[in-house]
Amino acid sequence: MRIERVDEKTVKCFLSNEELEEYDIDYKDFILRSDKAREIVQEIIEQAEEEVGYKPPKFAFDLQIMMLPDQGLILTFSDRDSEAKESDQFIECLKEMKRILERTREKIAAGSDSGEKADAKSGKTTRDAGEEKEKAEQQVSRPGFAVFVFSGIGRIMEYASMLPSNLMVDSSLYEMDGLYYLYLLKGHASYERYSRACVQAMEFGSLYAADESQVLRLKEHGQCLISEKAIRKLRG
Repeated sequence: MRIERVDEKTVKCFLSNEELEEYDIDYKDFILRSDKAREIVQEIIEQAEEEVGYKPPKFAFDLQIMMLPDQGLILTFSDRDSEAKESDQFIECLKEMKRILERTREKIAAGSDSGEKADAKSGKTTRDAGEEKEKAEQQVSRPGFAVFVFSGIGRIMEYASMLPSNLMVDSSLYEMDGLYYLYLLKGHASYERYSRACVQAMEFGSLYAADESQVLRLKEHGQCLISEKAIRKLRG
């Protein structure tokens, strides 16, 4: 269990797959707020107080669950009275996920020199690599899709009813392992409106993924309930 202090009112806790197995718990327990999950959350808070001086809010805090493919998950605790902009928190959440994924890929690449050989053949320069890195960072800072997980379809319907009727995002709905997944893409919406819709999604569910590999897994193993315009159809 690794705990990191983000700011005065926010901490992150990384739980590896091995630790999840040891606790006999998975992300569904946190989504459904099971008794087992509550016990783990309390243990994390107590450890955060001891290790990084975290002072939990007296009344309530927000808990966000972020899946890390084949690695574990990150729990983020933040004060509901935090002055930080929610849209910034959403973007930081996605950036953190992508940073971890990139580090994993870099470790895999480091074990092979095939990439270096390919660069040499193509004549790729250091400047080219720098430009590609800059483009990648720009893509990370402005994510165009995300998958959110909900405990029940009723929660998605509540969420859909809160959104503007003219919101031009693309969306589809999946079911997997008893949970419901909303695949939300920016579509023709402005980035500001899309970001706001994502922030609102985290009030009713949790961020599940912002990586194509997880989307592919969802499409392969989940059941597609609504292939397009899911939000509009669930608005009721």
